[in-house]
Amino acid sequence: MGHGGDVIAELTTDHREVDDLFAQFDDAPPGSEARKRLMDALTIELVRHSVAEEQYLYPAVREHLEEGNALADKELEDHARLEQLLKDLQQREATDKDFDLLVRELRTEVTAHVDDEENNLFTRLRNGVHPYVLEELGDKIRQAKKTAPTRPHPAAPSTPPANKLLAPGLGLVDRVRDYVSGRGQ
Repeated sequence: MGHGGDVIAELTTDHREVDDLFAQFDDAPPGSEARKRLMDALTIELVRHSVAEEQYLYPAVREHLEEGNALADKELEDHARLEQLLKDLQQREATDKDFDLLVRELRTEVTAHVDDEENNLFTRLRNGVHPYVLEELGDKIRQAKKTAPTRPHPAAPSTPPANKLLAPGLGLVDRVRDYVSGRGQ
């Protein structure tokens, strides 16, 4: 978290961190506590990343890109599917029979979403948005991730202004729960 650079560099770095966590998950023994810890780490990273995108990236997409509303709506639909999968996984142990199946489904969804962002959305942003705006968005994304929730909240709003108002409170509650439980440490 907090890598620096414009919004594209920031989010691309997040994507590589998620790739690395999935690779570590693959290397951990099936049913192991390590797999559960890695899924918690993936969940924390994916939720923070998604919340920050919903607060700042997608509103900018709506504002600056032709067909921005349709692009942002598609990205939000992707996030809703991912968040529900994360919620389902949060309720499972690594030893549950469907745990690895859900992780594979999550990875498929995440990979498709990342590929679409990096090969379509980010290219359009780079070509259609002033570099100064992209730098500002990078700063906003980094700030949003600091207070973002760390657990999936599928029923929480995903668009401004409601998400900007509720996310810091949910984030605080999540971080307290994480601290008390030792999750993500």
